[in-house]
Amino acid sequence: MKFPGRFTSSVLMLISSAAALAQSELDVRIKPSNDQLKANIEGYIGDLGERDEEALLRFSRGAEEQARKAAQALGYYQPQIESEVKDGKSPRLVLNIDPGEPVRLRYVTIQILGPAASLKSFRVPQSDVLKPGAVLNHGHYEDAKRLIQNQASRFGFFSGRFTSQKLAVDPRAGVADIELVYDSGPRYALGKVSFTGDTPFDEDLLQRMVPFNSGAPYDSELIAELNQALQSSGYFESVRVDATPTTAANDVIPVAVTLVTRKPRTMGLGLGYSTDVGPRAKANWTRHWVNPEGHSYGWEAELSEPRQNVGLWYDVPLDPPLTDKLRFAGGYQYEELANTDSLSKLLTLGPEWHSKLPSGWQRVISLKWQHEEYRLGDDSGISNLLMPGVSYSYLRSDNRIDPHNGYRLQFDSKVAKEGLGSDNNLLYGTALVKGLTTVLDNHRFLARAQIGGSATNGYKSIPPSLRFFAGGDQSVRGYDYQSLSPENSDGDRVGGRYMVSGSVEYQYSVAEKWRVATFVDQGNSFNDFELPNLKTGVGMGVRWVSPVGPIRLDLAHALDDPGGIRLHFSMGPEL
Repeated sequence: MKFPGRFTSSVLMLISSAAALAQSELDVRIKPSNDQLKANIEGYIGDLGERDEEALLRFSRGAEEQARKAAQALGYYQPQIESEVKDGKSPRLVLNIDPGEPVRLRYVTIQILGPAASLKSFRVPQSDVLKPGAVLNHGHYEDAKRLIQNQASRFGFFSGRFTSQKLAVDPRAGVADIELVYDSGPRYALGKVSFTGDTPFDEDLLQRMVPFNSGAPYDSELIAELNQALQSSGYFESVRVDATPTTAANDVIPVAVTLVTRKPRTMGLGLGYSTDVGPRAKANWTRHWVNPEGHSYGWEAELSEPRQNVGLWYDVPLDPPLTDKLRFAGGYQYEELANTDSLSKLLTLGPEWHSKLPSGWQRVISLKWQHEEYRLGDDSGISNLLMPGVSYSYLRSDNRIDPHNGYRLQFDSKVAKEGLGSDNNLLYGTALVKGLTTVLDNHRFLARAQIGGSATNGYKSIPPSLRFFAGGDQSVRGYDYQSLSPENSDGDRVGGRYMVSGSVEYQYSVAEKWRVATFVDQGNSFNDFELPNLKTGVGMGVRWVSPVGPIRLDLAHALDDPGGIRLHFSMGPEL
């Protein structure tokens, strides 16, 4: 097939034009090598676009000037720069640079004047890069200014200003002097917090949620805490906190909060599975506020083959209302103990005082009446116990759902006195310690230790809920749920007075959301203080980090008992 001559020449022109518009390349060559300087020059010049050889020649003078500015920004004020254009598959602009000796700092004066000078949390910029003898870097100078201004904004020095901000450079002498003097002016204060919006709550309840007093020195962190406190109260759908310096009068900033109340009721449903109890369903219903004082109530229930329970609660906020509350709680639980014909019907009722201590510990003081009808091997009967108790817990974690570092501490104790609403004397306690650390991003180490014990003058009358069992997903993997226990003469597992269990686990991240794990678990429950016969389970597994926490699938082998390999499945945060 033949084409007209005009068409052929048009095609050749298009091909030639495409070649001419090939992507141009920048080649920065620095001797001696300096990666930071090279990256800065490349960033200053940017993308060369689609330039031919002639266009690059015209651009080269401007590129040299940009490279010179980039070098000066890092303290190199006398660079020798030569440019050349090379042709090839794509045109290339080559910059050959000898940066020369850098300018170094001679005198550095950074001073804070005014009330900010006596504020310990107001940091004066100090680092090795801002000391005499350090190589001049304009970025470090600007960072120092920015740090001062950011702190002034955080701590309420809104009238502050630099009375001196000088960067004097003598390229020939190779020295530079910095002088930054900042006069903070007065520190503004936070005024009274006012609330607007269609809310049913008393002003007193709202004011008790404010984490600062009227007249407190301004700190933007306090504003953030107020917003977080109101959001976490569970009462509001949206919260907006305004504390604008332009509205200040006599250096006092009024704080205005606009609230939108959430819907008063919510309900949740969920399905799950674990090898301890098999398939299970959960449901809960909450009335988030009942009256202007912020009272709330609700119920929650769980249904699985061996265990069914329902709990009711009523909360009264105390002071401070976000961390302290009085809870009246009651519940009923029916449980068939694993792999036995034993059962428990448990009814509990009583008040709980929840509080957060200044140290960060969560404390719960309770008075529980417990009525339990049970059958446990040869032991059966009805138990009534009135038990005052206290529990302490502490959690430090860098992430609620999938932490990389942290630990949990938890201690519980309760006591019953025969004749004071109880059938027996009982002293009962448990302790749990968990730890997690991550090394070099991909290597995770987890450890857990748990102990429990009880003292009583009538152990056969102690119900199953206050006896100790071991084995299962959260105890000693490789053994069935509650299968590690002292046995009676008929071989029935009847629970022990004491329990100890521990675990060490190593995980390796193979992908963003996937980890493989290997572990060793050990533990048992027993009836005396002699060295117990601890059972050991070993295994390996896989972890997938879901939106609700890691989902764990493990294969574990019981070293001390025949039984092959057991599958364990569980989910939830690891601390």
